[in-house]
Amino acid sequence: MIATAGLRGWKSPKPPLEIFPDMVRQLKVKEQAYSVFFPDGMAARMPVNGTVCWEEPVENPYLSTGIIGEQWGEGFPIALSIDTLKKGKENFEIYCSACHGLAGYGNGIATRFNLFGVPNYHQDHTRELPDGQIFYIISHGQGMMLGYGANLSVEERWAIVAYIRALQKSQNVPFDALPEEKKQILKEIQQ
Repeated sequence: MIATAGLRGWKSPKPPLEIFPDMVRQLKVKEQAYSVFFPDGMAARMPVNGTVCWEEPVENPYLSTGIIGEQWGEGFPIALSIDTLKKGKENFEIYCSACHGLAGYGNGIATRFNLFGVPNYHQDHTRELPDGQIFYIISHGQGMMLGYGANLSVEERWAIVAYIRALQKSQNVPFDALPEEKKQILKEIQQ
């Protein structure tokens, strides 16, 4: 400490010692800079094929946001089928069931490790959420939940919303009360 304090104010021809180097002097590619590394001489690279700009308008904004105008939307902008529900079930089990549980009661394995406040999909509050809002929460997260917009495609997120709605309906209807065609659909989803 004495050496450091004693050397304050002394001039040295050597560059100063930086424990955390300033970002101005870090190794990086500057825009419009020349590079000898790439054959075309450009340091900045073109975006990967298929890259979509965030600011670029989309044909159906409800599909990618869950919002219609100024409010949450209702309904599904994708075609619903058995395959959609199977994909929703598969992704729900991968991404959602650890916290929400396999049936959506908010009793997943994470709750055994003191994760509190996991919503139960079968309570009135969550049943009344619009489809678009559930899509938005899956995409961007809410509270302690992280968003899965970077992990799941738009169609996969809507498939999870459809599966959540199927879970909500399935927990309130006795299996015997279902028509035979609906029983068959549920049996196919279980496989």
